[in-house]
Amino acid sequence: MVAYVDTAIAAGHRAPGLHPDVEAMPRETLEALQLQRLQASLCNAWEQVPWQRARLRAAGLSDPRELRSLADLQRLPLMVKSDLRDHYPFGLFARPVAGLARLHASSGTTGKPTVVGYTRADLDTWAELMARTLHCAGARAGDVIHNAYGYGLFTGGLGAHYGAERLGGVVVPVSGGSTERQVALIVDFGARVLCATPSYALAIAEVAEQQGVDLRKSALRVGVFGAEPWSETMRGELQERMGLQALDNYGLSEIMGPGVAVECPQQDGMHGWEDHFLFEVIDPDTLLPVAEGQVGELVISTLTKQALPMLRYRTRDMTRITKAPCACGRTHLRMLRVAGRSDDMLIVRGVNVYPSQIEAVLVGRPGIAPHYQLVLERHGALDQVRLEVEALPAVAQADYARLAADVAHHIKSLIGVSTEVCVLAPGSVERSQGKAVRVRDLRAKSVPVP
Repeated sequence: MVAYVDTAIAAGHRAPGLHPDVEAMPRETLEALQLQRLQASLCNAWEQVPWQRARLRAAGLSDPRELRSLADLQRLPLMVKSDLRDHYPFGLFARPVAGLARLHASSGTTGKPTVVGYTRADLDTWAELMARTLHCAGARAGDVIHNAYGYGLFTGGLGAHYGAERLGGVVVPVSGGSTERQVALIVDFGARVLCATPSYALAIAEVAEQQGVDLRKSALRVGVFGAEPWSETMRGELQERMGLQALDNYGLSEIMGPGVAVECPQQDGMHGWEDHFLFEVIDPDTLLPVAEGQVGELVISTLTKQALPMLRYRTRDMTRITKAPCACGRTHLRMLRVAGRSDDMLIVRGVNVYPSQIEAVLVGRPGIAPHYQLVLERHGALDQVRLEVEALPAVAQADYARLAADVAHHIKSLIGVSTEVCVLAPGSVERSQGKAVRVRDLRAKSVPVP
């Protein structure tokens, strides 16, 4: 049993896992632990963050000790990303900056970056959770782990790095870029595990094929992919082209980074680590809880984070959860595949569409490469959506119009929207070394129709 797990936890039956006593903990024991830790996290926020105390009082809470059950969580107000930006850079921290061990931040492409802080204990918890995550996905001590997540202020690279080291893996800290060299290192170093965004993993597979390298004959067996929504068809493409098992990993900087939830080899939903995070799913319009198994917006509360306690944080990610037993023996709930973000949803002629739905139609379609972008423009008062997608190298340019009509037909049949489709030559869609840019919004640059 690891040091940060309360000594009062009953062992329960042992299951596969790095921390088997925790990962197979009886639900009654797990929920008791969650309440204990939620009360501590609420007290931390109340006592150390004036903004948190003021908003909790405004919601009718006069003392943090009033929260006596997990059901009482509904009394607490929701948090959103703009709360972090409005208090940039350190206004929501529960510890003085001088007492922290690290700062991370988002890119800030849509405004001020969101800044997150970690105490030394937070970093230790993160490393343990990422080690548990990698082990759950199939990584083991002694494996060569090729880490192509971006290093720096983005939490992906360093989160996977320290977790892999904690597990006992042999880390190759490549980050993104220099894709040709990455192919050579994967083969030459005998990497068994690849950590990357799914879109960049696909770029690695593409470059390997261009070089005549068959990654299916390499030592790769486990792919831990995350940081962006991706489809089941993309999973199949990656598994077929790389010869590995592609597993989904979930996290976000505001909550911790990668390692919040991950699939086991059953590939039947991501186990959310409930001893450190409390998961809810709400209707994004009414803000009320939805029934288990129903699609809604994921809300997460941190239970052990010291520097930046987050209470009922709206992730904007659309998913559903189940507490049904998993065949692997773990008892922690499972998040089913994230369909997209509530704020990334497009409304095309009255129909709600997520980019991952478009991806599911494209990937594996004859003659079409899995590289695409949705371009938003405004024609007069109406928003227009154009899909730009690449043809495979072997396809003649004379066939582009036929392929475009075929893709448009299948999008209409499977999703229910009519979309302009432009088939482009190979290499036309910019490759991403980190999170894929699936939507290009040109509406602010569109010329009004007179």
